[in-house]
Amino acid sequence: MKLNSAQLNAVNLTQGQVLVLAGAGSGKTRVITEKIAYLIERKAYNPKSIFAVTFTNKAAKEMQHRLSQRLGDAGRGVHVSTFHTLGLEICRREYKTLGIRHSFSLFDDTDTMQLLRELSKDSDVDNERLKLARHEISLAKNRLQTPDQLLQQATDEDSSFTARLYKSYQESLQAYSALDFDDLIARVVWLFQTEPEIRHRWRSKVNYLLVDEYQDTNPVQYELMKYLVGASGNVTCVGDDDQSIYAWRGAAPQILNQLQQEYSDLHLVKLEQNYRSSERILQAANQLITNNPHLFEKTLWSDKGLGDQIRILACSDETVEAERTVSELLVHKIKHQARWQDYAILYRSNHQAWLVERALREQEIPYNISGGQSFFDRIEIKDLLAYLRLLDNPDDDAAFLRIANTPK
Repeated sequence: MKLNSAQLNAVNLTQGQVLVLAGAGSGKTRVITEKIAYLIERKAYNPKSIFAVTFTNKAAKEMQHRLSQRLGDAGRGVHVSTFHTLGLEICRREYKTLGIRHSFSLFDDTDTMQLLRELSKDSDVDNERLKLARHEISLAKNRLQTPDQLLQQATDEDSSFTARLYKSYQESLQAYSALDFDDLIARVVWLFQTEPEIRHRWRSKVNYLLVDEYQDTNPVQYELMKYLVGASGNVTCVGDDDQSIYAWRGAAPQILNQLQQEYSDLHLVKLEQNYRSSERILQAANQLITNNPHLFEKTLWSDKGLGDQIRILACSDETVEAERTVSELLVHKIKHQARWQDYAILYRSNHQAWLVERALREQEIPYNISGGQSFFDRIEIKDLLAYLRLLDNPDDDAAFLRIANTPK
């Protein structure tokens, strides 16, 4: 498939700063892949000098796979990672300046909560208050606030407690030669702020930077990007303010606008052609999205035809919703003599799946769970069913062997 004119424009703009507003289904990953190929094949960039960052390990692996398919060995030379993985690499290279061992520890959420409990054992705080403090400390790091700055801004005893705990927590991490998940970027930014030589050395490594899902960038990630690019470096940011989902952990879609303010020569490219959906679906989506506050206006369109009518069914609760969905599916299948594999049920989060599964089982409809585990395949559910089977049939040896020492 050839690139459309907007995609081609996004690929060919290789000097200075580029913001690509990529609507849902507009082929943004292909644009990033083709742009990297263009930089290597047409602009003679060294693959090792091209850095592409995204927000999940899964997305990074997908991008690396596409590059390997498109460019072979050259594609494997491109540095593709998440922001945090890039930060981890910099910390490992600059461990001496950070004052930690080369084999520093990386704290996960469990380690962090355990340390915070230990540090606050003399304070009268419950577990919920401690979890809230943990969240506030994380947000402070993502806003590049030090413990002293947080303490200066404290307005009550709770916020003062959080600031003091933050200070003790950071001192303990340093003593343990450890970093937490937020430190992987915050410590690097603070390092770049205070060590110009290190900052320039890393900036010289990055000849071109590409940032995927830019709308989910938070302030500390934005600062890292700025330090790596510099005032006149080459960067392409791809994002969509209508698809921001990480505000709860500090992401700020307004950074799309900040990019435009700080780089006066910014090139703006809009990808508005959708390759996934019919025009009717996009009309409904555009109508809905119009109600959102917008930094940039865009209208998705498709050449896939108008498509079927959209039906909206109102249900009293989630159980009725699942049963009604399965009932509609069953009626349609019988009416059109279709196959079970011709149908799909989409749900927003995994916890909704078991209600749909239960409704499908009640109608004896075969199904597969895509990208997750069936509720009825979970170990604790199988164990419980084994108990019930044994109660119903004391001769069921397989059930007996399953639960004989469960729980221990």
